[in-house]
Amino acid sequence: MTRAPAAVVLVRLLVGGVFISQGLQMFLFPEALGLGRFIKIGLPAASFMAPFAGVTEIVCGILLTVGFLTRVAAVPLIVVILVAIRTTKVPILIKSGFWAMAHEARTDPVKARLIKA
Repeated sequence: MTRAPAAVVLVRLLVGGVFISQGLQMFLFPEALGLGRFIKIGLPAASFMAPFAGVTEIVCGILLTVGFLTRVAAVPLIVVILVAIRTTKVPILIKSGFWAMAHEARTDPVKARLIKA
């Protein structure tokens, strides 16, 4: 049982859930969200980095969700977020402007669900 305030527990559940979901989707949809995407955006050592990022998101997301080692788990997740912003959102911002980038960021989770449809 946690002694954290309800708001903190809620934030942990929401943020952890997003990372767990995104990490799992990297393995469920590797061409669109995992290795294929890493290759497409030109990340070095994509065959290592894609599964590494997926596992990191899943493991650290679980740690956040259950409230164990949350500060330690947050560090790799911040790195994942910064890399994602730099490699996917900044190019859209530069090419198409703020609103296109904001729309792309908002629709990322929806795209993963539509891939199988």
